[in-house]
Amino acid sequence: MPKLELTNMVMIVNKNDGKVLVQNRIKDWKGISLPGGHIEENESFVDSAVREIKEETGLDIRNLKSCGVIHWLHRHTLDRYIVFLYKTSDYSGDIIYDCKEGQNSWMSIEELKSTPSSNGMPKYLPMFLEDKYNEVFEVWSDDEPWDISFK
Repeated sequence: MPKLELTNMVMIVNKNDGKVLVQNRIKDWKGISLPGGHIEENESFVDSAVREIKEETGLDIRNLKSCGVIHWLHRHTLDRYIVFLYKTSDYSGDIIYDCKEGQNSWMSIEELKSTPSSNGMPKYLPMFLEDKYNEVFEVWSDDEPWDISFK
């Protein structure tokens, strides 16, 4: 039976300077990414994003805007990995700069676009910033080129 993994990723924008909170991940998907994590059983998508951000950054976030979905489908096993994307500039609390996932820091959008990322972040940024498309659908396998479409 195919597996289904549901996760989230949140772009937190500093209202004062426009920088976004990024995470230099040291575990799975090493490199620069936006904070987020797995959706637990019996948990809403938004509640999971709020919980994950609190755990990984120490921040309390509110007024999340849905920005789209990243959807990976394995060509042969039909396993699916789905990431729900959110954005907010409404947050409070004291940031945790070092967490079990990696180091958190603020970065300009220009830096984020040009910094090597953990998961191809530049192709997902338009969903957060430009409302160009709502879904990135990627069909993959270990031995064939990926098929990528923007919906």
